[in-house]
Amino acid sequence: MLSIYNTLSRNKEVFTPIEPGKVRMYVCGMTVYDFCHLGHARVMVVFDMVARWLRASGLDVTYVRNITDIDDKIIRRAQENGESIRQLTDRFIAAMHEDADALGVLRPDHEPRATDYVAQMQSLISRLEQKGLAYVAANRDVCYAVRKFEGYGKLSGKSLDELRAGERVDVAQDKNDPLDFVLWKHAKTEEPTEVKWASPWGEGRPGWHIECSAMSSELLGEHFDIHGGGMDLQFPHHENEIAQSEGAHGHAFVNYWMHNGFVRVDDEKMSKSLGNFFTIREVLQKYDPEVVRFFILRAQYRSALNYSDAHLEDARNALTRLYTALKNVAPEGDLAPDWNEAHAQRFRAAMNDDFNTAEAVAVLFELANEVNRDASPALAAQLKALGGVLGLLQRDPRGFLQAGTPEAGGLDAAAIEARIAERAAAKKAKNYAEADRIRAELLDAGVILEDGPGGTTWRRA
Repeated sequence: MLSIYNTLSRNKEVFTPIEPGKVRMYVCGMTVYDFCHLGHARVMVVFDMVARWLRASGLDVTYVRNITDIDDKIIRRAQENGESIRQLTDRFIAAMHEDADALGVLRPDHEPRATDYVAQMQSLISRLEQKGLAYVAANRDVCYAVRKFEGYGKLSGKSLDELRAGERVDVAQDKNDPLDFVLWKHAKTEEPTEVKWASPWGEGRPGWHIECSAMSSELLGEHFDIHGGGMDLQFPHHENEIAQSEGAHGHAFVNYWMHNGFVRVDDEKMSKSLGNFFTIREVLQKYDPEVVRFFILRAQYRSALNYSDAHLEDARNALTRLYTALKNVAPEGDLAPDWNEAHAQRFRAAMNDDFNTAEAVAVLFELANEVNRDASPALAAQLKALGGVLGLLQRDPRGFLQAGTPEAGGLDAAAIEARIAERAAAKKAKNYAEADRIRAELLDAGVILEDGPGGTTWRRA
């Protein structure tokens, strides 16, 4: 029985879908004005894992992850680049897909762009206005009257007087209250035409928070099962979504709120201002994408994830151990998990305990140890099948073990094979000193040779 830590109640709760057998899940996606960073990678991988596990549990999942393609940062970046908003956002959406595909993240069922749902946003704002929860401010923006919504603060767990406006909440004298937030931004003269939509309140564009309320209700209904995102979105973004959606519809918005933990770099929060900011692309220049995915899933999703080269190297070595077990013992039989088997039962128990991938990965290592000890093709098949539930261990083992950039020593696969052939010839000629020299040379180049009955194989160190 699956239990989920619900940020709203601050407790683990047994997961009960609104509609038996079906799950509707919405996750806040990326604002596409730059390349995705490691924080985005964690969101994408974590909720890909969640969707995979729900489906592996026999549930019919509808997964929506939105794209914010209208925003102050997008407008500013497009103007700096001398390109249109659409050119900028199309380019970075394509880059986002490339990064997600590399990390083994399956595409969501729906990936709505905010600019395609402006009509739905205007309709929701009008409804809030009719209910007395929205007003036109002195600067002609339309704002949400936070203090008129009784439940404001229930997600963040703070009273109105404790709360402060967040990063994207403009504190302006034009508002009735500093905590009020913008639903519709009145157009500025200097802004490009492509970010101005006609509305009952004059030309303008939607605020950030309203887009998720409009898109989620349009695609999943006014009340759905799971809403997820990074911990930084808990306030103000998700708090404001609740106020908008429940204020407009008059009933519960989401049953389970999930938030993944921050990414830290050498124990400091990752940020551009600290100069410890890494894009996914920068990391993938140094590490195999599956290593990065494994690194993310090795931690429980709510915990802080500490990024460092040492931790990535450790993840690479750990994943190498799993693939080595599969290289030494080829899987045989059905490659679907046998859920009656002891390791699979422990794996399932871990995943049903709030998606505890840290414990689930520990089970994979237990299984790998038994594969190494017993040389059982059936257990190897179970290892590969359970890894597949997490989007891991699906490559040819030798391909993974030999993957990587030949930076050290400049040796590619063909050069390595040639040196192995030279070593074999030296051994045949009983020139063991030369054979040892070639092995040491390859080791210095980051290549490990493994001699066996079938000959010599190699892997990257």
